[in-house]
Amino acid sequence: MSLKIGIIGCGGIANGKHLPALSKLAIVELVAFCDLEVSRAEAAKKAFGTEDALVFTDYQDLLKLDLDAVHVLTPNVSHAPLTIAALEAGCHVMCEKPMAKTSKEAKAMIEAAKRTGKKLTIGYQNRFRTDSQYLHTICEAGELGEVYTAKAHAIRRRAVPTWGVFLDEAAQGGGPLIDIGTHALDLTLWMMDNYTPKYVVGNAYHKLSGTKNAANAWGPWDPEKFTVEDSAIGFVVMENGATIYLESSWAINSLDVKEAKTTLMGTKAGADMNNGLTINGEEHGLLYEKKIELETGGVDFYDGAGDDPAFNEAESWYDAIVNDTDPLVKPEQALVVTQILEGIYESAETGQPVFL
Repeated sequence: MSLKIGIIGCGGIANGKHLPALSKLAIVELVAFCDLEVSRAEAAKKAFGTEDALVFTDYQDLLKLDLDAVHVLTPNVSHAPLTIAALEAGCHVMCEKPMAKTSKEAKAMIEAAKRTGKKLTIGYQNRFRTDSQYLHTICEAGELGEVYTAKAHAIRRRAVPTWGVFLDEAAQGGGPLIDIGTHALDLTLWMMDNYTPKYVVGNAYHKLSGTKNAANAWGPWDPEKFTVEDSAIGFVVMENGATIYLESSWAINSLDVKEAKTTLMGTKAGADMNNGLTINGEEHGLLYEKKIELETGGVDFYDGAGDDPAFNEAESWYDAIVNDTDPLVKPEQALVVTQILEGIYESAETGQPVFL
């Protein structure tokens, strides 16, 4: 059995994550590639496609093929329309994170999946890291007790993506909050198994974006094109009283850098991902810290080596399709992430809490 797969968007996330992972799966055939720049689609076909794979510049032409699944790997602004079109064409859809620019769009994606009976998942590959999987097992077993407060970390000191449309608010909907903060928030909500936010408050900063010739991992950015925030901070209160502090930045004057990590504080114990995975608590009248030795890694700015979250994500997704089970990342969960991020941006604009 083999599944025929189409790729919409052949840029950085396609070549850096999805296509290398999919090429390792014997069950899939990459038979169609679409990109507004035909040269990128041609290059993707040459590197990863079948010999007779087709190339398109219009996604509607790609969706006329008999495909089993489609990967939507485009700027955030097009996630919803492309995903809905693919679902209505009879395809299962893996859409890159974040789910959509707005919660309204995300809800429409879920409605389309339900209407068509097709599966939909969102690309939160950090759930598939070894440390994430281990910590989630601990949380599910109740070893931390009630996790009533947490921190979601997505801090880069100077690593602003200067290619593509990352700096374009109209295309992306935001900067580090929606780009990398979304990963940290998804991890935190998943560990807490809490998807009922009550209200959020936050702020977005444009403090360093105007700097000319700034030191940066990917070279200086153009201040004229930097229309998104350079940092954003949010505070989330859940319906049951639990709280989450969310921090995100592409550029900030701090040495306390960490990305796609979470800190959990429960009634029985706590967990910290920031320097490897550590569990802390109190037992028999004494405090303890237990360092968990795991082989981890495989994502940008995450120290360690061992497993491959992108491959694990792809393998899990196609197992769900073949065995007709729910994907690990459910679209209803990704919707809550989008709702919270949207609320933080709104709070930053209005200066008021946003009730969800």
